[in-house]
Amino acid sequence: MRRNTLVTLISGLCCVALFQSLPDAQAKDSRSSGQRITGTVIGIGGRLGGRSRQFTLIADSYTAPNQVRELTDALGRGGQDEMIRALSKMKAGRIQIGTGVGVPANVIIAERWGEGGTKLTVFYERNVSFYELRYGTRSEDYRVGYAEIFLDQQGKGQGTLIAAARVKLKNGNTWEVEDFGTFPARLMGLRSSGRVLPR
Repeated sequence: MRRNTLVTLISGLCCVALFQSLPDAQAKDSRSSGQRITGTVIGIGGRLGGRSRQFTLIADSYTAPNQVRELTDALGRGGQDEMIRALSKMKAGRIQIGTGVGVPANVIIAERWGEGGTKLTVFYERNVSFYELRYGTRSEDYRVGYAEIFLDQQGKGQGTLIAAARVKLKNGNTWEVEDFGTFPARLMGLRSSGRVLPR
C-alpha cells in the first residue's frame, strides 16, 4: 500500500509564541471560551475516496511549547509508544469526524500564517478498532490522527487530515508523519468561530 510522508519541524514550533487571542475577524463571538472550526472532510483515495463527512474541531486551548518539547523528548526516548503515553495525558479540545462524539484533540499548535492568518497543527490518539487488535493488522501501528488547518483573516480555509498515521523522530527535532492510506483526506470549506482565551 502506498504511503504519504509529511515532515513537521518541531524545533520551529517550540519557538512560536502562543497567541494571546485570534485576530478579531476570527473571533466574532468574543464571549466564547473556545474556537470552533467546522467544514467537510473528503476522502481522496482508498475505501473513502470521493466520500464526504462533517468535520468539527473544538479548540479549548493551544498546546504550549514545553508540551511539544515533552512529546519530542518522548519520541526520542521510546519512539511512538512513548510519545503516545505522553500524548494521552494532554487535552487541548475535541475533534469530530462524521456525526459521532469524536475523540479528544490532544495537541493543537497555533502559528501565524500568511497575512494575518492562522495555521493549526492537530495530533490526537485515534481509536484502534477491536478488529485491528484481534488480527494484528498493519494499521494497528498507525495509532495517531493528524490534521493541518490553514485559516485566513476571516477564519475561512482548508487543510488536510490523516486519520491513521505513524510518527517517527528524525535528526533529533523533526517529526515524520506517515500516512497509512494512499493520500491524506482534504478538509474543505472550513469556517472558524469563537476564540481561544489566554490561560
